[in-house]
Parts: sequence; structure tokens; C-alpha cells
Amino acid sequence: MRDNEWLFRGRYGRFHEELVAPSIYPQRHRLTVSAWRVPDEPVPFDVAVAQDYQPFEIGTAWGRAWSTMWLHVTGQVPEAWLDGRSIEIVMDLGFRAQMEGGQAEGLAFRPDGSIIKAIEPFNRYVPVEDAEGGVIDFYLEMAANPEVGIGGSWHPSPYSHKGIVPDEPLYVLRQMDVAVRDDTVWELDQDLQVLRELLDELPPDLPRRADIVAGLNRAIDAVDPADVAGTAADARAVLAPVLASPAYASAHRIVATGHAHIDSAWLWPVRETVRKCARTFANVIALMDEHDDMVFSCSSAQQYLWIKQYYPGLWERLKEKVAAGQFVPVGGMWVESDTNMPGSEALARQFVLGKKFFMDEFGVEPLEVWLPDSFGYTGALPQVARAAGARWFFTQKMSWSEVNQIPHHTFQWEGIDGTRIFTHFPPVDTYNSRLAGFELAKAERQYKEQGHGTMSIVPFGYGDGGGGPTREMVARARRTADLEGSPKVRIGSPREFFEEAEAELERPYTWVGEMYLENHRGTYTSQGQTKRGNRRSEHALRAAELWATTAAVRTGLPYPAEELEEIWQTVLLQQFHDILPGSSIAWVHREAETNYGRVLERLDAIVSRSVAELAGDGETPLVVNSAPVPLEGVAPFSVVPAPAPPDAGPVSMAGDPASGLVLDNGVLRVTVDADGHLSSLVDLRADREVVPAGRVGGLLQLHNDRPSMYEAWDIDAHIRRRTDDVTAAESVTVVEKSDDAITVEVVRRFRESSVVQRMTLARGSDALRFVLDIDWHEQRTLLKLAFPTDVLTDRAASECAFGYHWRTTHTNTSWDMAKHETVAHRWVHVGEPGFGVAVANDSTYGHDIVREQYGADGPVGTTVRLSLVRGPKFPDPDTDQGHHRLQVSLVVGAGIADAVLEGQRLNQALRHVQGAAPVEPLVSADPESAIVEAVKMAEDGSGDVVVRLYEPLGRRAATPVGVSFGFDRVVRTDLLEREIGAAEADEAGVVRLQLRPFEIVTLRYSGVRQP
Repeated sequence: MRDNEWLFRGRYGRFHEELVAPSIYPQRHRLTVSAWRVPDEPVPFDVAVAQDYQPFEIGTAWGRAWSTMWLHVTGQVPEAWLDGRSIEIVMDLGFRAQMEGGQAEGLAFRPDGSIIKAIEPFNRYVPVEDAEGGVIDFYLEMAANPEVGIGGSWHPSPYSHKGIVPDEPLYVLRQMDVAVRDDTVWELDQDLQVLRELLDELPPDLPRRADIVAGLNRAIDAVDPADVAGTAADARAVLAPVLASPAYASAHRIVATGHAHIDSAWLWPVRETVRKCARTFANVIALMDEHDDMVFSCSSAQQYLWIKQYYPGLWERLKEKVAAGQFVPVGGMWVESDTNMPGSEALARQFVLGKKFFMDEFGVEPLEVWLPDSFGYTGALPQVARAAGARWFFTQKMSWSEVNQIPHHTFQWEGIDGTRIFTHFPPVDTYNSRLAGFELAKAERQYKEQGHGTMSIVPFGYGDGGGGPTREMVARARRTADLEGSPKVRIGSPREFFEEAEAELERPYTWVGEMYLENHRGTYTSQGQTKRGNRRSEHALRAAELWATTAAVRTGLPYPAEELEEIWQTVLLQQFHDILPGSSIAWVHREAETNYGRVLERLDAIVSRSVAELAGDGETPLVVNSAPVPLEGVAPFSVVPAPAPPDAGPVSMAGDPASGLVLDNGVLRVTVDADGHLSSLVDLRADREVVPAGRVGGLLQLHNDRPSMYEAWDIDAHIRRRTDDVTAAESVTVVEKSDDAITVEVVRRFRESSVVQRMTLARGSDALRFVLDIDWHEQRTLLKLAFPTDVLTDRAASECAFGYHWRTTHTNTSWDMAKHETVAHRWVHVGEPGFGVAVANDSTYGHDIVREQYGADGPVGTTVRLSLVRGPKFPDPDTDQGHHRLQVSLVVGAGIADAVLEGQRLNQALRHVQGAAPVEPLVSADPESAIVEAVKMAEDGSGDVVVRLYEPLGRRAATPVGVSFGFDRVVRTDLLEREIGAAEADEAGVVRLQLRPFEIVTLRYSGVRQP
């Protein structure tokens, strides 16, 4: 007869709670504690150790939010314990049972300043290292990190910024003991937990389930409640054959790799991430010292750099573990960045700087892209990754999609250019596994390649706020290596997994295009100032590198390589997937915005210095075009005298603001009604009205923005059910009127906010430019800018890195419906054959583009809306409050090539200087067939010049690339500037390229000299 499982469950719970858990540390002795409270920001060990420490009692409250306190802990192990038993210091800093990486943490130091290990909510011990004498003497840095997310994902937190937190301490020091650890009881505890968790995952009628219940009952019988320590070995002996029963031959195979997803900022500031990295890495290295089969996979070169800069002793130990193959650098990127919003070159530089660091410091080149938690993945990424030398791609975030799931776990992902990369989604659906029974069973159950493949990867360890793997997790891995009813688990590296998976899966399926996450759509808009800082910095970096390279080649001015690399590091760090998306606490975003200000100042100085050196001393007015496209008649990458106005008729105006205005420049006729709306927009060349009858363009719309789950992250589809149009105008005035341009200013006030909207029509232009100054004081409200168009199309193009995505404008399928808010870089385009409209922007990423019927019996057209500003209250309760300035351009009669050009023009304005002479472009290419994305000096300091370009229109193209300097040789390289093929140049030094759609090409010129 089978054992009664219902009775067993109650019996097991009491047994574990009353006998096993208390017997792991059967003897304890309190230690002596003294403390020093750090007055402000954290200090290094050598400062802390020199302070005056005062006695501190167990049970005392400590830690105002974001503060630091140091403890000096001393004592003596009782002599009777010094007989070879395991002795540990166990402590409780006031831990709570949730958010393991988002509360109090500690880092233990020896008196000489070397690190022992960290203290975390689920890793609370420090070994006693003086096994013979039993002397205890160490320092503990305690971080009072608040649980910012404790109230849920929409309640405002009082801990979003250090300057506003309450004075009350958050934690109580509950325990600081030296204790005997009973190793046999601890091992029994691991046996019990593995079998107990496995039991819950087995079918109720499976014999194996009955075997486990019976075995656990017999183990309980074997333990004497009066002598747990003396009988624990007997219980283990009972369980040994249950644990030795081998896995099924067809069992799923799991490569478990240690992991600690450490957000480079999120519910804590960057400065705390530095300490989180030290704590996590110290624990991992200590675990490796105990378990030589332990493997830990860690991404983000930035995090390694922090250890090198701030913890040199730990850095040396880390390097030893990398050399031993235990501490495995993965990902090859500077940080685990967002991939939706970073510009083309920034996405490339994530790999350039990341891989360069890993190769320089460790001689290791990661071959996988490791992005477990980013919020969707651009279709440009396969090409970028492969061009950086990557072979594989890993993420689990796509499991978060709300409705539709990509129907594969291991497959080929094909990007917008046709490049493919072998990809894996772990069916365990987490990057923070504990190797618990339910997680292993889930990985096996959900694996979609069953019948074709046999294996998946499971990253295990506490994460988000760090912590990493624990010895309990290692114990689980060992017990499930070959266990009946469980997948087969082995600890290994991502490379081991990918090489085996790639070999066994002969015909993987292919997913084509972007991987759109059906979630977190608000991240395209939240924290507008952070996003503007990113956009401006990306373009300023391109300009600084261009002119610094030109000056280095032409004049010998030293190239500021170190400074530019430092700036890139800052910009790339802030493209982390919780900074640029706007989903961090206020502290993070205010710091990011300050950093962007400094970045722009430094880059402006580089451009000014370089252009001054090139143009020479003089008083001739000159204009500088840093864009890869013509601007106002100025050739790309050139410095020239101010050009004459375009050869076009003047801009005229009829009517008055009270009754309506009509502006006309011979290309467009613009009608602005008395409320300041765009009531008509006619392309005079095509005799085509753009604005549907009865609708207006440039319409501001408000939405109740209260997502169901994650406030800063999400925009839900239900916002469309109610739209409040902002129609009333406080004033409509003409603020500029000349033959060259007319500007109409509209002031609107609504609720607690206001918008000053300026529309400018310039001489000869096919674009109507908008400048919006928004004074925003709404919360949980979304402001959109709408442009209804009389353009019938079933798809729209949205710029992404190195190209664009096509997305449907209809809702035929659930996949179409889910894309109710999408991301674009500098432009979107809707078009019919022969006619289209582009909407460009200077800092906006969130859009929705829908097919819409205008009136009950009216025509069907396409409405383009930009998401301008939001007001979520978590995790930053003041998100987006204050002033915002944005630019938008509506281009009429536009093809995609026109959209590309306008996006460039709107984001890289002409610069006005004085000098002695014009400056010829260093590099030239046809902007309609190739966009030059970067002109720079080679990373290795050789003096070679590197030019990166791509085909922007999604078509095959022939383009000549010319340079105005002499050189000995030009070759094609990968993103890391390693030669991959020849590039033939003619006698004039022109390289003629045949480009595939969206193809990226990097050229490297060596032996550079003046012609």
C-alpha cells in the first residue's frame, strides 16, 4: 500500500521546521560588535578602518535609507569547538524574505583590507579562517539599501532619491554569532529539499513519486528527535538509493551556469551597483574556492572595470578564476544594453568596447551575445553581433510577452539584412534560477524543440540586485546530475551549451525580423530628458570623432582617444536596459542627465578645438556640417562659407490668426485654423491633400496612463479607449515672418500643464517643422502628438539601428494587435506607391501608427502619433515633470530616402564658426546609397583611419567611398577592426562597394598620409 501523501506532507513540514533546520547550527556564541556610521556617501576600507568605532548591541536599529555603517566584529571561538568541526560566523542584518538583491547587504574584510566574502539575505555566513586559534577579527561594510519595490510596481516610493528619504532606520541587527555548522545535517537538508521539490513535479500515479514519499518517510523514521546530529547520517543512508536512481534515458539535459544578473542601475544608483558587483564577485570566488567545478558566467565589461578600479585585490583573484575557466566573461558588450533605442554606432560600440576590454584584460573573446533582460531586440542585432565576431545569442525576456510567444527555444534568428545567428531562449523562463525542482521540471516541460533537440541552459543564482549562486544551489546541481524523474543537470559554460546544441539541432527553424517584446512599451517614452541626452550625445560623439580624425590626419593634432573612450563608456553605460528605457529611480536619472551635460560639454570642446585647427585663425563666417547628408546646401563632413538661400520662391502668408492662416512656399500650402491646428496640408507638386477631411494635424491628445502592472515600463492598449483632445488655444500668433520662413506660435494650456507649439515653413522646403516647449505637470497621463494622413497603407517603416523595420498598420492578427505602441529612432514613414509622408523627430522613440477610418463613411487612411511625455510615479514619483523641448518634422511627398535625410538633418544641426579657410570632407559617399556612420581613428592607436557605413534603404546599392588623404592599403574589417577581406581602391583612392540591403561595411585605411 502506498504511503499516504497527504499525511506525509504535514509530517515532513514539522520534521524539517522543528528538527532539521535548527540543527544545522546547533551551537552559537555571540560576538562583540562596534560600529561607525558613515556620514554621507560610502568610503573605502582604508578610510573606514581608521575611524572611531563605538559599541553596538544586537537588536539595535541601524541604517537610514542609502546610508552605510561599518562594523568591527571580534571574538573567540570556544576552545571546545576547535576540534576540526566547521565553524562559521552567521549574521542577520535585518533581512526580509523578499527582493533578495534589493535590501541590506554586507561585505566582510580582513583587518588588512582584503575581502573575505559578502553577506546577502540568502547567503548569511562568513567562514572562520583561524581554524587553530579561533580568533575572530573582521570588518563588515553594511549597506542600508531600501526595498524600493516593496509596495508593488506602481506605488510611489519614498526612497527614489537620497535627498528625500525618511530619517528612520530601516533595519535591525538581529544576529552576529559564531556557530558550529553540522555538515552532515546540512547535507541531509539538501537531500531532503531536492527530493521534496522533485516530488511535487511528478505525476500522481507515477511509481517514482511513491518511492520518494516512502524514502522520505523512512528517512524521518531514522532521525532521533533527541539526537538529530547523531542520526542524520542514518537518514542520509536511507535516502542514498533514492538519490542514486538514474535519470530516464530521454531526460532533458540542462547546462546550469552560475549567474547573477546585476542591473547596472535600477532601484539603486550606479554607485551601489559598484558595491553590488564586489559583493557578488567576492561570493562567487569564495564558492569557486570550495567547488572547483563551479562555473560563473558574467557579462558587462563595465562591471569588471569597476572591480579593477575600486577593488584591486578582488580583481587579481577574479583574473585567476578567469584563467582557470571558472569565471567566464560572456556577452562581449559594455553593458547589457537596451537594443531598441541605441543608435547604430552606439550599438556597434557596445561590442567594440566590450570585446576590447575582455581581450585586453583576459585574452578572452566572448562568442555569445548575452542579453537576458532587455526589452525586445532590434532586427539589426544579428548583423551587428556577427560583425563583432559573435556566433550565438541568448535571452529569456521574450517569455514576458503578454499574448504571443515565439514558437521556438533554439533556432536561427535572421535580421533585417538576412544575417542569421544561432539563438536560445531558456525554457526555464528565468535568469535567476535556484535550480529548484519546479524550475527544472518547467525547463523540460516547456522545451519546444523536443524530438529534435535535447538540451537547454539554466542560469542559476540570485540576481537583478546581485548575490549570485550559493552552495545550496551547487548541492542541488550535484544531486540532479543523474536523478530519476529530473532533467540531467551539469554545471558548465554557455559556450559548452551552444556548441553542443548547435551540433545536435540539424535543421533549426528561423525567426525573421525584430523580436518585439509584447510588454514594457512605455520604456520608449519614460524619462524624456534621459532619452534626449542619449540622442544628443550619440550625434555629438559622431561629430567629435569625425573632426578629431580630420584634424589628426590634416594637421597632426593629437587624437583624443582616451577622452573619447571615457565618453563612450559613459554613454554606453547609460544605455543600460533600465537607464535609457526610463525605468530606474530618480537618483539614477538625475545623475544620468548630469552626466549627459558633461558629455556634451566635453564633446563640444573637442569639435571646437579640431575645427579651429582645421579652419585656421580668421574672421570669415563658416558653417560646419557634421552630418553624413547635405544640410542647407552644405556638403556632408565639410566646413564652408555660409551658402546662399535655396533657389526658390519666398514664403507667403494670407489670412490672419483669428480666422485662419495660409502659408505657401511653392512646394507646400499649409492651412492653420483659428485654434492653431493644421487643417490642410497640400503637396503642390502632386496636387495632393495630406490631412483627411474633418481632421486636423499636430493635434495634442491626452490619455489616462495607468498600466495594469509596471508603471514606468508599460503602456497598455486600453489607453486608446479614451482620448482627450487638446483643442483650445490661448493664443495663435505669427512670431517670425520673412521671405525665408514663417513661424506660427500656438499656446495651449490644459489641466496643470502648457505647450507652446511653433510651426515653421521654410523657403523651398517640403517639410513643416514643429518645435514644442512642454511644461509638464501631469502624472499618470500620456501626451501624444497626432498626424492623421490620407495615405492608405498596410505597413509603416520605422527607423532602427542600421536600417528600419516594417510593421503592419492593421490588426488582422494577435501579433499585429500587440504592436499597439512601437519604437522608432529618427523617423517613421507611411506611403502609397508614388506618395508618402515621413514624420521625423529629434528625441522621441515611442509611436503608434494605425490604419483608421476618418468618419463613418469617410476614407481610410493612416494616423501617425508620437508619444511625447508620460508621468508614471514608480520607480521615480516625479518622472518627466518640468520642461521638455522636442522637434518634429512632417515631410510631404516623401519616400524612405527623404525620411532618412530628414532624420539626419533634424538631429545634426549646422554649426557656425569663424576661420580662415574652408575644410574639404575627409570622407565622401553618396548619402542616398550609403550613410557614413563613423569616421574615426583605429582603436589600436596605429594611426589607421576607420570608416563605417551602411545601406539605409533596404535595397542593393553601388556606392563609391572616397577619401581626401593618401594611404597604402584599405581593407574590409569586422566591427573590431580585424581584417576580413580586401577592398579595392582605384587610382583616385575610391573604393566602389556593392552593398546588400542594410549591409554594414567597415573600411580600414593604413599608411595614412597627406595626398
